[in-house]
Amino acid sequence: MMGSASFSSPLCTWLLATCMSVTCAKENWTSTIAFHSSPPGNRLSRCARRRRALLSKYNSGSSAVAGNCSEFLSKGLSSSFCGSSFQGLMTSCLAFEPCSHYHNSNGLFGSRNLNRKQRRLNRFPHSGEVKAVAVQPEKEVATKKKPVKKQRRVVVTGMGVVTPLGHDLDVFYNNLLEGVSGITQIEAFDCDQFPTRIAGEIKSFSTDGWVAPKLSKRMDKFMLYMLTAGKKALADGGITEDIMDELDKAKCGVVIGSAMGGMKVFNDAIEALRISYKKMNPFCVPFATTNMGSAMLAMDLGWMGPNYSISTACATSNFCILNAANHIIRGEANIMLCGGSDAAIIPIGLGGFVACRALSQRNDDPMKASRPWDMNRDGFVMGEGAGVLLLEELEHAKKRGANIYAEFLGGSFTCDAYHMTEPHPDGVGVTLCIEKALVQSGVSKEDVNYVNAHATSTPAGDLKEYEALMRCFGQNTDLRVNSTKSMIGHLLGAAGAVEAIAAIQAIRTGWIHPNINLEIPDEGVDTSVLVGSKKERLDVKVALSNSFGFGGHNSSILFAPYK
Repeated sequence: MMGSASFSSPLCTWLLATCMSVTCAKENWTSTIAFHSSPPGNRLSRCARRRRALLSKYNSGSSAVAGNCSEFLSKGLSSSFCGSSFQGLMTSCLAFEPCSHYHNSNGLFGSRNLNRKQRRLNRFPHSGEVKAVAVQPEKEVATKKKPVKKQRRVVVTGMGVVTPLGHDLDVFYNNLLEGVSGITQIEAFDCDQFPTRIAGEIKSFSTDGWVAPKLSKRMDKFMLYMLTAGKKALADGGITEDIMDELDKAKCGVVIGSAMGGMKVFNDAIEALRISYKKMNPFCVPFATTNMGSAMLAMDLGWMGPNYSISTACATSNFCILNAANHIIRGEANIMLCGGSDAAIIPIGLGGFVACRALSQRNDDPMKASRPWDMNRDGFVMGEGAGVLLLEELEHAKKRGANIYAEFLGGSFTCDAYHMTEPHPDGVGVTLCIEKALVQSGVSKEDVNYVNAHATSTPAGDLKEYEALMRCFGQNTDLRVNSTKSMIGHLLGAAGAVEAIAAIQAIRTGWIHPNINLEIPDEGVDTSVLVGSKKERLDVKVALSNSFGFGGHNSSILFAPYK
C-alpha cells in the first residue's frame, strides 16, 4: 500500500497536466511522455526524464494501484497516447471526475500560494484515491448580458440667425412667409466690371452686445456672423448666466463650419504683403481658417466639449448639425451649438463664382433672379450670413425647463463621386442620401410631408433633386416642397443651417413659406408638389432638409414635432 499511497496524487496531477499541456494538432502526435521508450541517442529533457522515472515508479508499484487504474489505462489513456487521435486524448481525460486531492489543493496550480515547505510536503501526500481528472470546471460561470441602453434623444432648444432678411428669428421667418426677397444690388464694393452685380447681401449688421469691440475690428465677417448667431441661439434657448454657471462645460461643445472661411482677412493680407510682411494683420492666419469661429465661440463661453468645424462646401451646415447630434447621442456632450457661417461677397469671392459660370446675371431685376425650378433660371445668387442651432439631450433640456422647438431625428451623408460641380446625371447620390437618412432615423417615406429643398436655381441641380424627391416620396399625396433660396439666395456654408431653422419654424408655426419667382415650371415638374407663390398652412409630421455641395457632397437631415 505504500506504493499506492505515494503515487496516487502525483499521478492525478500528472494526468491533468498532460491533458492541459498538449499542443500538437497533427495526427502523428508523439511526446516524450509516451509509454514507448525513446530511440537510443535521443537526448531527453530534464522534465521528460523526470516523467519517465515517475512512470517507472508506477510500473513497480503495488497491485492495488494497478487494479484501480487498469481500466482507465486500457480504455482511456492508452487509446489516447498510443492511438492516432488527439481528440481521443481529450475525450478520455474529460470523461472522469477530479479526485479529492485536486479539490483540496485548489486545482493543479493551487499550491502556488503555499510556502516552500508546504509545496515540498504536497509532493508526497499520505493518502488518496487514484482517479482521472477532468479539465472542465464542475460549475459553469453564468455570463451576464449588458443591459440595452436607451438611445439619447436630441432636441432643438434654441436658434440664431444672421440673414439678408433679418437677424431676429421671427422677423426672418415672417419675411419668408410674406415672400419678401433679400436679393439686391451689391453695395459693399464696386462690381461694375463683373457680369453679376447682385447678391443676398447683408446691408446692416452690428455686433454690439454680442462680440467684444476689439475682436470686431480684427475678425473676418464670417466669424462675426457666427459668434453673433451663436450667442443669439443661446439667448433664444434660455441659457442665462445662472444656467451657464451650472452647466458641465466639459459636455458642452461647438461644431460650426464654413465653406469659404475668412476670405476677406486673407485677401487683405495678400494686399498688405505687396508692400511688406510687416503690414500684414498678425491674426490673418488664425482668422482665415474655418475652425477659428468655433474655437473663439468656445473660448468666449468656456465650453470644453467637442469643438471643430467641418467644411464640405454648401453642405457644411448639415454635416455640422448631424455630427453635433451624434456627440450628444453617444453621450460625449449634453448640449451643442452647431451650424454654419459664410461671408464671401467680396471681389475675389464674386469673381471666383463668376469664373465658374455658376451665378445668375439678372442684374436689372435682382428680386427675380433666384428662381428654383423655373424654366428661365440662369444660375444661383450668392448670399451671406449664419445660422446656429442649439441642440440638447432631451432629459437635460427637460431638467432645466427649456422650451423645445422640435426633435432632431437623424440624417445621412453620401458622395456623388462624379464631378466637381455637376450633380450625378442619374441623381443616385441624392436618392441614396435621402433613403439612408430615413433608415438611420427610423422614419418611413409616408411620414415625410415637408421638404426644404437645396434647390439653388441652377439648370441641372434643381431638376436632379426634384427627380430624386419624386423617386423617394412620389406616392405622398400631401408632400409639400419649397426653397428658401428663392428669397435669400445661396448662403453657401451657412445655407443648410438657415434652411433647417426655416424647417423648424414651419413645425413651430404650422405655416410653410412660398416659392417666389416660380412662373414657368420646368418641364416634368409637378407644381402640385411645390408650394405656390403664397404661404400655406401645413401640419408638419416630419420635415426633411437637403444640402448639397461642390465635390458631390450630399446631406439630408430630419426634424419632427417633439412629442
